[in-house]
Formats: sequence, structure tokens, C-alpha cells
Amino acid sequence: MATQSIEHLVSTHKVETVATIDPDGFYDFQQERPTVWLDEYGDRQISWPANEFHAIRYPGFPHDLVVLSGVEPHVRWRTFCELVVEVARRTGCEVVVTVGASPEAVPHTRTPGVFGSTTNDELARALGLSRPQYQGPTGVFGVLQEMLDRSSLPGVSLRVPVPHYLMNAEHPKSTAALLRHLEHVIGVPTGHAALAEEIDRWKELHRTAVEDDPQARSFLEVLERDFDRRTEAAIPTADDLASQFEQFLRDQRPEE
Repeated sequence: MATQSIEHLVSTHKVETVATIDPDGFYDFQQERPTVWLDEYGDRQISWPANEFHAIRYPGFPHDLVVLSGVEPHVRWRTFCELVVEVARRTGCEVVVTVGASPEAVPHTRTPGVFGSTTNDELARALGLSRPQYQGPTGVFGVLQEMLDRSSLPGVSLRVPVPHYLMNAEHPKSTAALLRHLEHVIGVPTGHAALAEEIDRWKELHRTAVEDDPQARSFLEVLERDFDRRTEAAIPTADDLASQFEQFLRDQRPEE
């Protein structure tokens, strides 16, 4: 879902590739194999795991986006994250937002909430976010957040829960929810509304599947009741989040 969100941003906007990270040294190519393909002339080409930074311009808006799309590295996470921070610095990024998805016991029939956190106290107050409380094994995002903290570059983490029974399938509702919250936070359009037709087709497909399976229908009803009882702890979705984000950025900039 996080990957689909980034792919949607890149595919629905005019982008300019501003930086890449060489894959050598970051991947076990027996796990993440390069692919061979034939170009229009019949010549063999090799595509390697790529990490590319794409700039998306937003004329008339107070800022633009730099989007990183790629494959999580297998090794040398610290070096990789240092390169990400370096690109963020060189491109003038003022805040870094990471997006992700996690499997949870949530029903696919409900609109998922999006949970946000930040280690920056001012940003937490401005956007009503919590500080991360997790302790334990971490991934590359955890390493990146530490690098951002060391570099005094504010970072925000957005996570969307995905039904654990659909974790390996596409979930356009979660993708749209993540893009919608990202738009609220950063104040530039993400194109989440363009997923409406895909969501309708997806809902109909799963509705039919559940109707034909009494056991699945019973399981879904349990998840729905549990979901409806819970107090939603997602980040605020009010439109003034964008203005609060802009005020935070203005407060960080030196007076001219």
C-alpha cells in the first residue's frame, strides 16, 4: 500500500528524476535479482533494483515534493539512510515524511485510519501527532528516523493498517487513505480521488467473494464489530492540518 501510494504519486504527476542511489553494495542480488528484457530493437537490457528521487512541482503551492521510490536495501542501512538524508538536504527538503503499511485485524469493509508520529516536539504539537513509543527490532525506516534526528531534519511517519488477510494483495482503500492523509499534512494534492473507480471495483469483487463464503462472512462480522467499538486514534483529518504544517515550516525558516 505504501509502495502503491508512491507509484500513484509518480504516475499521476509530471516528475523530474533528481537523484539515484547506486544499488551496488546495498542488495543481495540472489534475493533481489536484476531482470533481463528486450528493448524495441531486440537488444538485451538489464534492470537493476533502483532507488530514484523524483521532484514533483506544484505551481501556486508553497512547496514541492521530492519522492523516493525504490526497493528497501538488504545491507548497509546506515550508509543508505545517510545518502537519503544527503539528498534531502541538497534538494532543500524541510520535512521528510515516510509512509508505510502494517497487517492488522481490521475489516476491508471499513475506511482505514492513518496513524502518524514524529520525534519533533514542535511538529507533534502543530499536527496533533504522538511521539513513537515502539521498542524492539526495527527496519530501515527506524534507522532513517535516527539519521534525521541527528541531522536536525524533522520527520513524520504515516502508517496505514491493512487487513492481515489481504496483506499480499492490492488494497486501493488503504492506498487512498494514505494519500488523503498525506495531502492533509503537506498541503499539496496527491490525486487520491482518482482511485475512486478502482476502489468501487475492488469493493464489488470482495463483496461477492464474502457473500459466497459463510465462514468468511462470519469472520468479517467479528472484525467489523471490533473495529466499530474501538476509539479511533488516527491523526486528525481536518483541512486546517495543511495550514498548521505551513505555519510550522514558516517558524523553522530564518527571517529574511
